[in-house]
Amino acid sequence: MFKARIRSFGYALKGIATLFQSQPNARIHLFIGILVCIAGFCFDITSLEWVALILTMSAVLAAEAFNTSLEFLTDLVSPEHHPLAGKTKDVAAGAVLISATAAVIIGLIIFLPKLIKLFT
Repeated sequence: MFKARIRSFGYALKGIATLFQSQPNARIHLFIGILVCIAGFCFDITSLEWVALILTMSAVLAAEAFNTSLEFLTDLVSPEHHPLAGKTKDVAAGAVLISATAAVIIGLIIFLPKLIKLFT
């Protein structure tokens, strides 16, 4: 039982590796997340601000992972172009855009006042 749980973590880590190896946008989101974390340390943000950033960054990466898994599955079940397959991919990509847009807005709410204060 314990070995099965450990093995399941291995599968999850393999999936995360596949995400970052196969998806340029996932690497971009990760890079931006690292920059945001550096900014968080530089601006000494509050615990609540960290929570907001971590939740939004993880939501974006999770959305990217769901999008990627849906793309893989869609390509498997519909190797030739089909309008519904295209809609499936478009909606999944839209979910990533929604979560990324929310992350940008939250980042602006947190960092914009700090940047304005820094430059005034």
